[in-house]
Amino acid sequence: MATPQSFTPPFTSSGRSALVQAPPWHYAGWLVNVAFEFDAERGAALVPAELGVATGKGCVHFADWQSCGDDGRELLDPVYAQYRETIVVLEIEPKPAGDTRFYCPLIYVDQDISLLRGWLQGWPKKIGQTWLTRSMPLIHPAAAPIAAGSRLGASLSVKERRLVDASVTLSGEQTGRLGFLSAPTVGAIGWPDLTQPGIGAVPRYLRADIIDRVEPGWTGGRATLQFHDHPVEELVLLGPVQATDASAGWMGITVRGAFAA
Repeated sequence: MATPQSFTPPFTSSGRSALVQAPPWHYAGWLVNVAFEFDAERGAALVPAELGVATGKGCVHFADWQSCGDDGRELLDPVYAQYRETIVVLEIEPKPAGDTRFYCPLIYVDQDISLLRGWLQGWPKKIGQTWLTRSMPLIHPAAAPIAAGSRLGASLSVKERRLVDASVTLSGEQTGRLGFLSAPTVGAIGWPDLTQPGIGAVPRYLRADIIDRVEPGWTGGRATLQFHDHPVEELVLLGPVQATDASAGWMGITVRGAFAA
């Protein structure tokens, strides 16, 4: 075989079948965002001490994405472009002291391409099933338009067990950014070495290099949020949560790489 041209496995001479192509990666999506508060001391279970401490604030983002590379070929074969995910981020006071950031301890996606792109950026993605109400540009009972009184629902299930439930009632008023939309978000990347199988991975921390951000604005609302117990997933380590703010809207971003956090 000639020298592989693949960015990720499988490694072939053409690189065509690589699961993930090299960035830039372009994303456009519909998001429902629910900010919440929790006992800050419980955040120590999910935030690496070397990064900082949890403030007791976080956000869950439910997203319906469409993505592509520069040539846009995925848009003509949308099974490669479309996926849904649930992103959990916790606000942290960093060490050494600096601007507030978010850390992503948990994120769930239904597409293998997105899973690997996430791992490369430090987003610790696992497979999960996300559902969220879509808003459509129609005045119709089934359209959930971006308007006062519209009701949106969202849920996450992992291994056929419900993990998160949320509901949002829109106010119709514009609001600010929430969660990872509002500040840099740090994730962990690391791989174990099977030639030394008794030694775990040593993580290092990255944040995505994001450009070409497009946002028509976020519509606010009030929300309910519930995390459920699970035999494996650790979201309930945060204890009881209280939804404090919510928003919904569309956005587009481009990821061209990552920075060391």
